[in-house]
Amino acid sequence: MATRPDTTKKPRIIDDAVVRKEGKRGEKLLDKAFATAFKGLVYAQIWEDPVIDMEGLEIRPDSRVMCIASGSCNALSYLIADPAEVTAVDLNRAHVALGRLKIAAVKHLDNYERFRRFFVHSDHKENKEVYKREIAPHLDVESRKYWEKRDFTGRRRITYFTRGIYKQGLLGNFIGIAHLFARLYKVDLSRVLAAKNLEEQRAVFEKEVAPVFDRKFIRWLTDQPASLFGLGIPPAQFDALAGNEKMAEVLRKRLEKLACDFEVSDNYFAWQAFGRGYSRNEDAPLPPYLQRGNWDVLRERIDRLEVRNANMVHFMGEREAGTLDRFVLLDAQDWMDDDQLNGLWEQITRSAAPGARVLFRTAAEPSLLPGRVRPEILDRWTYHEELSRDLTQRDRSSIYGGVHLYELAG
Repeated sequence: MATRPDTTKKPRIIDDAVVRKEGKRGEKLLDKAFATAFKGLVYAQIWEDPVIDMEGLEIRPDSRVMCIASGSCNALSYLIADPAEVTAVDLNRAHVALGRLKIAAVKHLDNYERFRRFFVHSDHKENKEVYKREIAPHLDVESRKYWEKRDFTGRRRITYFTRGIYKQGLLGNFIGIAHLFARLYKVDLSRVLAAKNLEEQRAVFEKEVAPVFDRKFIRWLTDQPASLFGLGIPPAQFDALAGNEKMAEVLRKRLEKLACDFEVSDNYFAWQAFGRGYSRNEDAPLPPYLQRGNWDVLRERIDRLEVRNANMVHFMGEREAGTLDRFVLLDAQDWMDDDQLNGLWEQITRSAAPGARVLFRTAAEPSLLPGRVRPEILDRWTYHEELSRDLTQRDRSSIYGGVHLYELAG
């Protein structure tokens, strides 16, 4: 299905999703600040492991998938599993423009090498001309307007792909600042990537990286909710992530898993965190959609993907009952109050076909649905507790407390 502009006016679409209706004045001010930050590009790369997603979802040739777009890495990667259709929705127009840019590139770039230079290296000067000649003519008006408009630095946004797209956006800038702080403490984060095995990775982490989280300034800074806006963590999610621990300790544990539990030769999330981009080696670890071996399949199935600027609850409300069977919610539920959570699961249950699967992540370890979603809705779903625990352990992105999988009974 072709991508198309969404002309519906939704000026408060992000504010309505983020700002807590019953929050105190200070909480609402923080929420509004996050909503403002979130309206620009946040994630150039999505931070959920699509291999784990596809294993849990068990996508089939008749599967109709709804997911949140974010950087669209996962939506594109799901095509490798051969679903009937994938619809990626997002509140953020920058993410929608990025997803549609990737779709146009898959369709119209000549070969895998050019696609790789554009989205893996993303810093070749020729990418600007490649965009102008081979991609822009096939973009919808809104997406083209986004990429050709100037950002606050005065440069057109398409030059992100000549300066390194993964160093841009809210998360890219946050990781850049983290590297800056590390250098101030005489720590080179990229040394993790030079390790030859897990033993060396752990030695580098414990000797150089872990002690940074004991610094008084870092412990104070990470206790400020606004300091984690760059991770895409809204104030409402901050407390769930911290639990009963200091935030510095939580972040240290998550970074330890990223640095020590998976070989860097097989973990592109580690390359993004410690190297601010993908490896340049031919055998570099990459998301499925960027892998050379998947290029032909991706091109063959690209018309099955649509990226839309929409609220996922509204999107599901427009679908006929029983017409979706795979749902990927990322960590969006961590943002929601009980009314929003019940409204979401009402629409999921209504639009879900028998045997449908829902996969989502949470900042804290446990599923947040029990005790919050009404029993008459939640009792229709089976929670795969053991598999969820296993998927959490093997999720290479390492930043979430839990990956959770539910299946509609009957």
